[in-house]
Amino acid sequence: MTQIQQNIPLRQYNTLGIDAIASLFATFTSSEELKVLIEDNPIPGKDPLILGGGSNMLFKDHVSGLVLKNEIPGLSVVKEDAGHVYVKAGAGENWHGFVQFCLKQNWAGVENLSLIPGCVGASPMQNIGAYGVEIKEVFEELEAFHIHDKEMHVFKAGDCAFGYRESVFKGKYRNQYVILNVTYRLNKVPKFNTSYGAIEQELERMGVQQVSIQAVSQAVINIRSSKLPDPAKIGNAGSFFKNPSVTADVYTQLKIQYPNIVGYSNADGTVKLAAGWLIEQSGWKGYRRGDAGVHEKQALVLVNYGNATGQEIYDLSEDVMKSVHAKFGVHLEREVNVV
Repeated sequence: MTQIQQNIPLRQYNTLGIDAIASLFATFTSSEELKVLIEDNPIPGKDPLILGGGSNMLFKDHVSGLVLKNEIPGLSVVKEDAGHVYVKAGAGENWHGFVQFCLKQNWAGVENLSLIPGCVGASPMQNIGAYGVEIKEVFEELEAFHIHDKEMHVFKAGDCAFGYRESVFKGKYRNQYVILNVTYRLNKVPKFNTSYGAIEQELERMGVQQVSIQAVSQAVINIRSSKLPDPAKIGNAGSFFKNPSVTADVYTQLKIQYPNIVGYSNADGTVKLAAGWLIEQSGWKGYRRGDAGVHEKQALVLVNYGNATGQEIYDLSEDVMKSVHAKFGVHLEREVNVV
């Protein structure tokens, strides 16, 4: 059984590389361990902070409570039908490792989500998405542990209220549940999604004659690697901001003023703008203030060049948001969770 440790540095547990300290820290690999740790919390009445891969987390300060790192393992097929394979993955499994596992078995549906940092447990919480695909399209169900009633609950897709980088676990049930495992519905016959971003051009550049899920995955890996910094080399949390949506009328007005503005139509009639483009046009791309900066290749990514504090990264994000609003009248929202 994992022991609760005191004053543990969290730098290695968050991809931004912020040097925060957890006053209390433990890892768990099962729901039974989790339950005991919650019951043994030395600070009763203060809920623990649950940590996964730490790829979507900004520590503004030290954490004066219990931090529990989810390391629940496991990959298994739970059922199969004519068109699908249902795979259950432990919440502590590495996300890209899970994608590679599916690719090896020729199971389709998550190839566009290759190389996204973090763990399986964060995928439904954030409704992670990339290159035209979101988790909700392959999600079957998840099991989660309620921190207060100490019971397991099953959530189907309809229970999760999936939205753009949103779910009930970021809203209505924020900090109430710990996701234990997720079951995905993968396709035996692939439905390729190559029209988003530069996938088609990259496949062409790669000389791919016959499209496969492995080729799409490699194209996504190539594109992400060319634009996004490796957290092992430069601290970052991937996309720091969400792409904002505006009404069609607002988009029309912006298009008149800024003919090169990038926008994609949403199903509800609104238009999603590229936050990276807005930030770049506001003059932030490649900006650096001490060790906090905006990445030189992708303005959507804030980076820690070494020893930036969480507060310094947060203050920079505030200035970026104010600047974009002043220029375009558009509000940006952070995608990262601020602690």
